[in-house]
Amino acid sequence: MFSLALALILDAIFGEPRWLWSRLPHPTVMIGHVIGWGDITFNRGRGRKLKGLAFLLALSAIALLVGWGIARLPFGVFWETLVAAILLAQRSLSQHVLAVANGLYLSLQEGRAAVAMIVGRDTKHMTTTSISRAAIESAGENFSDGVIAPAFWFAVLGLPGMIFYKAINTADSMIGHRTPRYAEFGWASARLDDLVNWAPARLSALLIALSQADFGAWRRAKEEGPRHRSPNAGWPEAALAHALNVAVSGPRDYAGHTENHPLVNGTGRLEAGPGDIETAMDVLWGSWACFLTIVTIIGLGTLILD
Repeated sequence: MFSLALALILDAIFGEPRWLWSRLPHPTVMIGHVIGWGDITFNRGRGRKLKGLAFLLALSAIALLVGWGIARLPFGVFWETLVAAILLAQRSLSQHVLAVANGLYLSLQEGRAAVAMIVGRDTKHMTTTSISRAAIESAGENFSDGVIAPAFWFAVLGLPGMIFYKAINTADSMIGHRTPRYAEFGWASARLDDLVNWAPARLSALLIALSQADFGAWRRAKEEGPRHRSPNAGWPEAALAHALNVAVSGPRDYAGHTENHPLVNGTGRLEAGPGDIETAMDVLWGSWACFLTIVTIIGLGTLILD
């Protein structure tokens, strides 16, 4: 647990330094290359669902073995902590989300350009409110996916668990789509991603509530999380929206068509702006601090009991 606590702190301080990752391939990028190769090689012909499942099982095994190998290197704790810090994304999340707020302070066009870096929807007609909502939604979902979930799996299975999680999450983002190309080949990746994010999403919502000493946020997450289009993303999104008293989600445009999703925290303020984005990150840094405190206390308790 102390390795995880240190990794959380290192990520918060250093994030993803551009000078390093402009020279070396990031581990997530390398995972993406493997998944891309699997897509090109196996996602064709008959039996795509079975091929996708077989590829996912092979990818999972490789991820677990890589984590196991790193943990058993000389000075294994050092390498475990370093790799864990690299695979966490709290500082990176903060930088990308706050870039949207900073863009909106400059102009609507700058805000649209910044939010296009973190969401996949059409941005050319987005208003200040829809941009701000999108940034807040992305912040809540990625706090769970990029910080709490990998840390959770590190706590459960060590570095092999964290690398396994990152492989599954990356596979879902690349091939877990309900499109004609990926409906079968990516089916297993999408379902397994839902499973491995089940507990972390709910933990994220609880941490948001704890950070604000507001269990109304937890109640909101319990009410609206199961109704969300995603079985997991709705939990941290609803908790964060309640903490901000802002309504999020709602209609959005994708590739020329509009998807009409219901509002999350619909009783909250309908208007949102860059200040709300900044407040959202303040809440998530507080939630991160709660998590770090819990991890440290568990580490101390384990040390005392040993």
